[in-house]
Formats: sequence, C-alpha cells, structure tokens
Amino acid sequence: MERYDLVYRLYDEYETETLREYQEFVDVFPAVDSRVALEHWQDASDELEARKDEIRGDFAAGGTFAEIVARATREQAFTALDLDAKYGRDVNVLVLDVDETLRSAGGTDNEIPRETLHVLTEFHEAGVPIVICTGQTLENVKGFAIQGLGSEIVHSGNLSIVYEAGTGVFTPGHGAETKQLLYEDLDAEIRDVFDDVRSRVLPEASEDLRRGCHLQGNEFNVTMKPNYETGSSNAREIIDEALVYLLDLLADAVATIFASTDADGDGDHELDEQPITDWTRTFYAAQDPEIRAVLESEGGYPDLEAAAVPDELERILERIDVAYYEADAAEIGSLELNKVVGVERALDVLDVTDPFALVMGDSKSDLRVMRWAAENGTGIAAAPEHASRDTIEHVLETDELVFDRGRSVDILRTVYALNRFARLG
Repeated sequence: MERYDLVYRLYDEYETETLREYQEFVDVFPAVDSRVALEHWQDASDELEARKDEIRGDFAAGGTFAEIVARATREQAFTALDLDAKYGRDVNVLVLDVDETLRSAGGTDNEIPRETLHVLTEFHEAGVPIVICTGQTLENVKGFAIQGLGSEIVHSGNLSIVYEAGTGVFTPGHGAETKQLLYEDLDAEIRDVFDDVRSRVLPEASEDLRRGCHLQGNEFNVTMKPNYETGSSNAREIIDEALVYLLDLLADAVATIFASTDADGDGDHELDEQPITDWTRTFYAAQDPEIRAVLESEGGYPDLEAAAVPDELERILERIDVAYYEADAAEIGSLELNKVVGVERALDVLDVTDPFALVMGDSKSDLRVMRWAAENGTGIAAAPEHASRDTIEHVLETDELVFDRGRSVDILRTVYALNRFARLG
C-alpha cells in the first residue's frame, strides 16, 4: 500500500491539474514562426520543469512520479496502480482500431486529436511497437498514419498496419515481410466465392443501392459503405438494404459452386426443399442478432430452424463472415482471416515474442482480439462508451477501461502511467 499512499500524497499536496495543463501546452504547442509565441512556450516549459523538480526532490522515485502526474489524472493514476497490482507488467505493444476509437465522427470531427497523436509518439519513443488494426484499406490507413504520426514513425520498423480486418499486414522496413497478403493462403473454393460476389455486387445492385452505396476499395473483403453521413437515418436505411442484398448475393455465389460440383458428377445436393437464399439468411441470423433484426425489419427473415441448415452449405458459410455495422457498413469477409490472425502475424514480424498489449476498439471484430488477449493472458482491453454491446460487456467484465467518445487519450495516459509504475518494480 505504500505506493498508493505516495500517489494519494502527490495528488493531495501538489497542483497536479496545473502541472498537466503546462505539460499539455508544451506537448501540443503548434509549430509557429513567432518570436512572442516561442517565448511564451519557453516560459511554460521552464515553469513545467520547475514544478517537476519540486516533486523530483521530494520523492525517492520523484522522476517517475513527476512524469506520471504531469500526464495522468488522479483517477487514471489509481487505475494504473490497480492494473500494475493485477498484472505486474507493462504494456509492450499497442493494438489500436481507428474509426470510432482513436477518432470519432461524433467526437473528434473524424480526426485523430493532436494530444492522442502526441502520446502515441511518446510510446514510440519509448520503444513500444504500434499495431494499427482496422477494417479500412491499406492506402487509407497509410495516408492518415503518415499525416498524423509522420513518415519517420510509420517507416521506423516498429509500426505495423493490419488492414481490411486482417486480410493483409503491412510492416514497413522488414524486407520481404513488409507486405503480407494473407488472403492468398485461402483455398480456391473460398476465393472463387469472393471473386463472384465482387464482380457482381455493383452491376447487379438495384438503382437505390447503386445511388446510395459505394464499394470500399478493398483488396479482398467486399464492403458496401453508405453515400450518406455515417450514423444518419439515410445511412442506416441503405446499409440495412445492402446487408440483405449481400446475403442473397453470397447465397447465389455458393449455389454456383454447388452447380459446378453437380456438373462434375458428385451427386445431388440437399438444398432442393428450400431456396439457398433462405438457408443463408437463416444461418447468419442465428450467428448475429443484429443481422436477424435487420432481416425481420426488412421482411426477409425466413423463420427456419438454424439447426436444419444443410451440412454442405454450412461447411462453406461457417468459413465466411457477414458483418453488419449499423448505419456504417455491410461486409463479407473470411472468418479464417480476421484481426486476430492479422495481429498475430504483425507481432511475429515486429518480433514481439511475449506480448502484453493494450487492445482498443469498438466493434465485434475488435472484440475477437480482446478475447484472444484475455484467453492467452496477452493484454488488456479498452473501448469507447458507444462500442457494440458485446464489446462493452467484455471490457466491463475485465478491467472496466471504458472511455468517453473521442477520448482514447485517457486510456493511453492510463497505460503510460501503468508502464511507469511497472518499471519501478
């Protein structure tokens, strides 16, 4: 309890809020060509160091405590102490979702805040690898990563990008391992399904869908995005329609495989009693209550027994993921390629052999990584307050690291404090 007592004393006896204000000002002061502004920054920097020196002189581990209180609130510091007591180790890799996690359309104008970027830079300087783990395309992620973190960090060899929710991994500076196309490892049958869906998804869409949606420029996954503001009623309506369309297109692509198998003389299939579209809808409705709710609202729920889905159809569908993100996206991906697979490959390339990660995200695909970390003792999880229900439940059941919309920096500062405490031994 001695360390807890010292932290109580720190926050009770020192003006830590003012100290943090100085630290934040010094950290995120914009680059300006103004002598007066630079003098103001220097004055703030001198005052910051003077206040830190006071703490350094009053505590045996004053240097560590000064850096903690300059960045973490009282609540964040005590949360860090609890995490240190529970796990007894520091976080040695960051696994971070982007949309609605690091940035938020509703909280940060869809930009990663400067204070968040600065803390990420501090982790990088401390030698902590960063794995950006997202459903976005590689080009999109590279663009904002370079813009926000800088080309030097992105190409440092200590940053990896898991893109399209795990279909590929990009780790600059690692020679032949720099770009790995994980979808190339799938067998021909599954690749044929995706090629079929992708070639038809826009040409065969209704006029409403072609006008209201666009196809995300993925290398492998098939993702329909709204041509309306994410979260709006128009976006919700068009994505609900897109979900049903994708399910039926997938069913038709699988039916093509079955027809080809019959042509090869392999015998009859068990799908004659019910249209394959109904069985496909039933299968995915049973997998995800949100998909079932959309099918019901669209009048497309077949109300069949999921246990009766023919085995030969289930054999293929259980390898294909249909994801629904309300008012944001409808997507078909491979269950053999997910963020967990991508993260494991990224950690291998980065040579993180004993990971203890901070996993931050908001969606069901992020939840898979969180569960992987929990089941293997390889990390802690954090999520924004507006994350999916299952994601929030998992986070609350583990370490309760839930943060306000647009405030991912609060968790990063907590982990910064955790790492400082852990290194005290």
